[in-house]
Amino acid sequence: MNLISSPKFSSSSTKSFSFRFLLCLFLLNFFCVLSFASLRSHQYQQNHKKPIMILANLTSCSLFMGSWVYDETYPLYQSSSCPIIDSQFNCQMYGRPDTDYLKYRWKPTNCEIPRFNGLDFLLRMRGKTIMYVGDSLGRNQWQSLICMISAAVPRGAQTQYITGDPLSTYKFLDYGVSVSFYRTPYLVDIDSVQGKRILKLDDITKNSNAWRGVDVLSFNTGHWWTHKGALQGWDYMDLGGKLYQDMDRLVALERGLRTWARWIDANIDKSRTKLFFQGISPTHYNPSDWTTGTSTTSSAKTCYGETVPMTGTAYPGTFPDQMGVLNEVIRDMNNPPFILDITFLSAMRKDAHPSIYSGALTSEQKANPDHSADCSHWCLAGLPDTWNQLFYTALFF
Repeated sequence: MNLISSPKFSSSSTKSFSFRFLLCLFLLNFFCVLSFASLRSHQYQQNHKKPIMILANLTSCSLFMGSWVYDETYPLYQSSSCPIIDSQFNCQMYGRPDTDYLKYRWKPTNCEIPRFNGLDFLLRMRGKTIMYVGDSLGRNQWQSLICMISAAVPRGAQTQYITGDPLSTYKFLDYGVSVSFYRTPYLVDIDSVQGKRILKLDDITKNSNAWRGVDVLSFNTGHWWTHKGALQGWDYMDLGGKLYQDMDRLVALERGLRTWARWIDANIDKSRTKLFFQGISPTHYNPSDWTTGTSTTSSAKTCYGETVPMTGTAYPGTFPDQMGVLNEVIRDMNNPPFILDITFLSAMRKDAHPSIYSGALTSEQKANPDHSADCSHWCLAGLPDTWNQLFYTALFF
């Protein structure tokens, strides 16, 4: 007799055991593969980190602090192929002999920004309107955007250009996109009374009618507030119903900006309209602004002859006083715009102005650059293309 008998398995118990055994093998293999894939994914992320893409309000990316780097893939377009550039901005057409100023790209210190894509811009903005509002620096940027988009659209695309004063519009008809410029150097209204131009510091009613219903608004002002003599755009200022022949120009700027700010707070729904304000664009009429504290010596009295940007991360000169006023007013708003803070990066570009290479100058003026060089506006192609790359980044990324 066997004290220990051999176990006997039924057919059903054998099948159950086999199923459980195969299930264990499958689960063991699955978790091994999953763990290996997770490890590979972790290693890939560590070894192939993507450049940081930024959002308009992402504080970890200092969009406007950085440096200019030489890039052979620039410019994004040739001025000769752009359908709309004013003669005062068209430096290559009017004889500028150098081209290196076209090949600098803005590199923020701690992030990467996307290269401008004109077709992507149109597809994202299909059926919408963009309007730049302000002075000739706003017009500079408006024409830049049209050039950048035009370089990317298919040949034969339908466009329409409607020019006027104060409103001019360029339409990309196949996409239903309108890009407009509304000229109003002070933003607030100017009335004519008995042949005199009255700058209405408390009134923006007439100008603002053109801004309603626009999908993207970008404002600028600043330069005209300090003009005097023949360049001054008004004869009297009206404040609270009282006329002034003059007043502190920064005080006037603040009053005008607060009138604009009140209108924005009361009338613009930011869930419907994207709102921007361009920082103050600097001028380069005084070489001591960029040579102080350096070994550079120069007999120049303007930006004439400058061909390369400044280097470093600090501008040695002084920034426009208007920027402090702008920041203070926007800080007090309930519905503030995104500030396209181009002041520092533009201050580093003493090389990017039209100088004497402008169709707005006579041959006699060109022969006297110390008195005639334009060191306020910017060449196209050129620096305003970077403003629009940052505009594109803040708008969509």
